[in-house]
Amino acid sequence: MKDVPIPPSAPHLPDAYRLSEARGEHVQAQPRCVFIEVTNRCNLACAACVRSVRWPEPPRDLTLDEFDALIEQFPALERAVLHGIGEPLLNRQLPEMIRRLKKRGVTVLFNSNGTLLTPDRQEALALSGLDEYRLSLDSADPRLYESLRGRPLFDRVVRNVREFVATQKRLGVKGPKLSLWCIGMKENIEQLPELVRLAGEIGIAEVYVQRLVYLLDPRQRRGLAGPEQTLFGRLAAREREIVAECARLGKALGIAFRASGATDPDESLSAARKGEERPWRACLRPWTTAYITAQGNALPCCIAPFAATHYDELVLGNIWEKSFVEIWNDAPYRRWRGRLLGDSPPEACSGCGVCWSL
Repeated sequence: MKDVPIPPSAPHLPDAYRLSEARGEHVQAQPRCVFIEVTNRCNLACAACVRSVRWPEPPRDLTLDEFDALIEQFPALERAVLHGIGEPLLNRQLPEMIRRLKKRGVTVLFNSNGTLLTPDRQEALALSGLDEYRLSLDSADPRLYESLRGRPLFDRVVRNVREFVATQKRLGVKGPKLSLWCIGMKENIEQLPELVRLAGEIGIAEVYVQRLVYLLDPRQRRGLAGPEQTLFGRLAAREREIVAECARLGKALGIAFRASGATDPDESLSAARKGEERPWRACLRPWTTAYITAQGNALPCCIAPFAATHYDELVLGNIWEKSFVEIWNDAPYRRWRGRLLGDSPPEACSGCGVCWSL
């Protein structure tokens, strides 16, 4: 297979996601961005999460020794995202892990549901050097929150984050930057303006909308999200009005209203690439990033577990059995890249750009 040119990147993506060489099955550069599951345990049962329905890896936390051994395998590491399938704050060693990464000059962030952001954790995170704390919150209504997240903890989350802002001020630290991340769905589209207002009240200056990812095969969903819930490529007139209202509201409140992938929500939710040939080929993830689970498995990206029926097909190697340097250009990774650049992508990639967004 001939090398494929690099597709244009969003201008605001961090440098760690960029690639300087043409894409082929083999990639010379080691990943500079690594997603690390510090735990795969969670205290919620979110309706749209694969962990709530089926997750084959047994629950576990990374130990400090394992964490040290893991990050040593990534000499080019610039950006560490400490989440995956699970709630990072369940790992009590998280602040120390952050400190060890900061000693290497690595940018560190993670998503969290906010339910465990107790005063002691607030102070530990504020003093750890953490660069960004991303609050996952899909509703400003307690009842809808409980329906989507599985537990009636909305008020606790809001209280915790308010206190976190106050803790940062008390300690005189600027970080971590706080942002709010929401999965845009049919169920919560009417809630978006209230989420922007809530962010302003709490003291969060950035709100991001993410696309819903779901299994293409309806026979395999078994309670997971489906296409009837998605907004991607299906924004109706009323929904466009809501997105525009959020943008105006954000501007008035001094809040950046954005979408994941360094784009704006209207473009992100609207731009289905159904007319394009092989839209999945725009992906750069298997060339620029790595995702390591709490069990040490290397997966192609953080979206794949939500979009694939057979988990075993996602595992490209295990860092406790083989070094990541070997895994990165071993046969499974090369096959994955080759298929992604061809006409028959892996199952986890076949919906990207068509049924959900890259």
